[in-house]
Amino acid sequence: MITFRGIAFALAVFPLAMLVIAGNLRPATAGLGTHQQLGLPPCTMRMMFGLRCPSCGMTTSWAHFARGQVYESFAANSGGGLLAIYSLVFAWLSARAGFSGRFPSFRTQKWLAISLLGIVAVTLVDWGIRMWG
Repeated sequence: MITFRGIAFALAVFPLAMLVIAGNLRPATAGLGTHQQLGLPPCTMRMMFGLRCPSCGMTTSWAHFARGQVYESFAANSGGGLLAIYSLVFAWLSARAGFSGRFPSFRTQKWLAISLLGIVAVTLVDWGIRMWG
């Protein structure tokens, strides 16, 4: 039977595993395309329309972040850098929930949701600047 603690620990491990995977990728010099090292296809939006999508550079951003190259992470995709930081906080809170057996406080959950919406906003603004700036 799956327990709350088991789910919480799995939620803690997932973002950390993603950072470990990203750390084993070589950041693309173009600032995007790093995800292709995982066997994924090129960005569909770039292939069809010749335009970056909002998440272009996200994997490159995480690869830089995992290497401690914070400036390069934000240069590749600002939302990606913020999401990498968010993932560390989320992993810590999930592990804490797993150890305590309790959900984070409502205030913490609210902060997490607002932060995630902020990251989406930053990602879209960053994309807009790259497209039309």
